[in-house]
Amino acid sequence: MQTFIRTIALLLVLCASASVLNAQCANWNDSSEKEKAENAHVAYRNFVKGKTDLSTMSAEEFDNAFSNWEIAYTIAPAADGQRPFHYRDGRLFYRALASKETDAAKKKEYQEKLLSFYDEELNCYPDAEAYLLGRKGYDMFYLQGYSMEALDVLKMAMDKGGDDTEYIVLAPLGQLLNYYFKTEKIDNARVRELYDQASKFADANIEKGGTYKQYFEDAKANLDASVLEFADQIFDCDYFKGELMPKFEENKTDYDIVKYILSKLKEQGCEDTDTDVQMVQATYDAMYANLKDEQEVERRRLNPLYDASILMDEGDYSGAIKRYEDAIESAESNEKKAQAYYQIASVQSGKLKQYGSARTNANKAAELNPNWGKPYLMIGDIYARLGSSCGDSYQQRLAVLAAMDKYNYAKRVDSEVSGDANRRIANYRGSMPIKSEAFQRGHNEGDKIKVGCGIGETVTLRF
Repeated sequence: MQTFIRTIALLLVLCASASVLNAQCANWNDSSEKEKAENAHVAYRNFVKGKTDLSTMSAEEFDNAFSNWEIAYTIAPAADGQRPFHYRDGRLFYRALASKETDAAKKKEYQEKLLSFYDEELNCYPDAEAYLLGRKGYDMFYLQGYSMEALDVLKMAMDKGGDDTEYIVLAPLGQLLNYYFKTEKIDNARVRELYDQASKFADANIEKGGTYKQYFEDAKANLDASVLEFADQIFDCDYFKGELMPKFEENKTDYDIVKYILSKLKEQGCEDTDTDVQMVQATYDAMYANLKDEQEVERRRLNPLYDASILMDEGDYSGAIKRYEDAIESAESNEKKAQAYYQIASVQSGKLKQYGSARTNANKAAELNPNWGKPYLMIGDIYARLGSSCGDSYQQRLAVLAAMDKYNYAKRVDSEVSGDANRRIANYRGSMPIKSEAFQRGHNEGDKIKVGCGIGETVTLRF
């Protein structure tokens, strides 16, 4: 509504000025001073013809040219009635005057006079309306800075010009949209409206090609840089679909791009039920599944300890042992080697009942990491299992002593296993040798006795 009111106000100003401007459309053909006007016109045009910047002229040349222009313009603002030389050259003169002026008030006066020539020319030569509005909006911005009026004039230029609008409109439009959106003077709907309108004529001219293609490309890049800074706040799902779906079609096999597009569409409010979102989601899911499988294969190849744990879950114990052995070969520290040996011993003891091999590997783990108590707990458990399979009950009880010795040693070297060690010791305390059975064999408390049952350890007899 505010934009509509501003536009109406601008049109009213233009209409109110029409009667005044009509007087500015006089040409020399009906003037009694035709010859004087023509002579002054020729005199000043000899100095400015082909120039776009008059500030480089010498003071003498500039004063001479300006004096003659004033004469020609005063008598015949519209020149011969066919060409708007006096308005356009007037802008050149006042641009040069403003550029050299140091007094702020005077500079502003020159700039406003420059802009007034657009209105006069537009009144007298309305066929160039889109061109003049675009140029006026451009000068309003770069001469006077940010103003809603400049934004409205640029909008009118696009409305009138359509695809014939000049590329110079794009850069100031982008900066104005950026500034007023950032300062919350216009909303995202207004930014989208003007951005879409500008992009349409820019893209049409880029597609058309020709001399000005590069100019439109560069100006469109400036517009995009200003507006797309706030793309997430300004544009909706449909905009991002328009931007991203072509990229999706071109990059369906690139996982990272597909993942980004899916994420972006959902961030911008696209519903899961949207057909485009569903298509991207299905592609992403299939790629993720394949990638996940590939990553899993690679992870298992590079990490033998992880691979061994998977093989354990699958019941492939011999395969797991092989991968633990691979881990030992590639391990960079004794601690990691000890862990692998311990895992091998755990498989051999708990799953394969290979107690001899298990004890050997548990001892290797203990040698590599002497302050680690778990290998000693495992050896104690192995002794208890070996003892339970002995036919001689006395040897079974001696095996318990061997197991308890390992439990006690485990908690001496590693306080973290003290709780587990003490629980085991308490469980086996009732299975220690009985004094009467020892005496029958001629053994006394404190004797050193070698344990059988495949254990081979020497224990101190206690009851």
